[in-house]
Amino acid sequence: MVRVRGLRKSFGAHLVLDGIDLDVRQGEVTVLLGPSGSGKSTLLRSINHLERPDDGFVEVNGEIIGYRYRGGRLHEVRPHTITRQRARIGMVFQQFNLFPHMTVLENLVEAPVAVRGTSRKAAAARATDLLERVGLAGREGAYPRTLSGGQQQRVAIARALAMDPDLLLFDEPTSALDPELVGEVLAVIKDLAESGMTMIVVTHEIGFAREVADTVVFLDGGRIVESGPPADVLSRPGNERARAFLAAVL
Repeated sequence: MVRVRGLRKSFGAHLVLDGIDLDVRQGEVTVLLGPSGSGKSTLLRSINHLERPDDGFVEVNGEIIGYRYRGGRLHEVRPHTITRQRARIGMVFQQFNLFPHMTVLENLVEAPVAVRGTSRKAAAARATDLLERVGLAGREGAYPRTLSGGQQQRVAIARALAMDPDLLLFDEPTSALDPELVGEVLAVIKDLAESGMTMIVVTHEIGFAREVADTVVFLDGGRIVESGPPADVLSRPGNERARAFLAAVL
């Protein structure tokens, strides 16, 4: 489903991604690990073109994201085309990013109505089903400020699912939560994994990675230095930097 080839990205003189190649099959969960500044979040944001790569490309379901080949070269597509492509790629951020002036239901309904042209009635019915799925049935009329961090993040997950994406991206979805709220969010993500949702997850939750991931990818210095099944990468890493990182967090 996801094919990344030769992805490079710099911010000024700082090289953040240095030739990333990555494949994610449909229905698989890939977890990105690595120290702060290793390029994990930039890689995630490049997949849905929130960051524009300097070189290389990202392909989702056979379509290059943000670009089109013309005359043997990649040319950036128009904003409305990128918007259409992003509608198939859900993203859940660290800080929830809910609209504070909207109720929970309005947060879920807005994008399907505005982007996909779904009727408000159909979008509301779908939103109600999704809120039940993430354990928030009956909270449709609540405002984000009245919810705990874990509840807000579960609303954010439901909002991403409301667009019926092919792929879900999670950028450290539990890093802003109090420790006692982490489990409720991870439980929702585990349920999605069991249902066959294709996901790429940036996280430091090693236990979650061990239990849910099909592939664990370890980044350092903008490069993938270790990749494989959780049992290999987390228990028997061959890369010295990966061994040091895991020894520090386990």
